[in-house]
Amino acid sequence: MKNSPLTTFLLALLAVSALLSIVFCALYVSSSREKHRWETQVEGIKNRNKAVTRLANEALEYSKHDTNLDAILVWANLKPKSNPPASSKAGAK
Repeated sequence: MKNSPLTTFLLALLAVSALLSIVFCALYVSSSREKHRWETQVEGIKNRNKAVTRLANEALEYSKHDTNLDAILVWANLKPKSNPPASSKAGAK
């Protein structure tokens, strides 16, 4: 029995398909690992953000008892500058 061109073509197509499957599988595994790495970094950033927010809130709460902290909180834009009260002479003659 002689090898027909159709059999040769189908075997070549099968080999190419198998090679492409291996390449796509490797790309998928690589992308999946990279996605997991990014998700881990995002979680770390979220946790750090939560910790900084809790610290800032705690500092604002503590500044109600100790006003020496106000200068630092104003510098960090966590607390607005406290303006002295305006005199009542502005509208009176």
